[in-house]
Amino acid sequence: MGNVANGRRDSIVERLRDRKEAGRLLAKKLAKYSGRSDVLVLGLPRGCVPVAFEISRSLKVPLDVLIVRKLRVPGFEDFSMGAISIGGAQFINPDAVEEFRVSQAQIDMVVSSEAREMERLDGVYRGRRPRLDLRRRTVILVDDGIITGSTMRAAIA
Repeated sequence: MGNVANGRRDSIVERLRDRKEAGRLLAKKLAKYSGRSDVLVLGLPRGCVPVAFEISRSLKVPLDVLIVRKLRVPGFEDFSMGAISIGGAQFINPDAVEEFRVSQAQIDMVVSSEAREMERLDGVYRGRRPRLDLRRRTVILVDDGIITGSTMRAAIA
C-alpha cells in the first residue's frame, strides 16, 4: 500500500497493512470522541467504508454512509466539475465549467443522471434503514482521498 512521492515511499502508508488498520490508527487520533452520544461517523462509499467502520467500532459511536457523486465533465470523464450529495447539496467548480466550456444544460444533465445513480446506491447501501439525524451532532466524515475537494465540499454541505 505504499505511495510514491518525489521518488520516496510514504512511510506511514508503507506501514499500513490495509484499510482496517488505517481506521484503527485514525480512531486512536480521535479518541476524545469515544463513546460520546453526540458523535457519529459517516463513510463515503466505497473505499473508505472499511476505514469508517473501524473508526466507528473503535470509538463506539454510530456509523452511516453518505452517498456523494462526482460530476464528470461531459466528454472528459477523467475530469470533475463538481459533486452532489444525497442530501441535495451540490458543489460546482466554476473554473472547471469555464475551462471545459460546460453549458448549464450539460451541467443539469450530469446532475440529473448522477442524482438518479446516487438514489440507487443509497438504496443498495441503506436498504430501508432511515438516514441518521445529523442535527446537533459531531460528524466524523471519512473519505479515502481528496484530489479536487469537490466530493468533500458536497459531503460537508
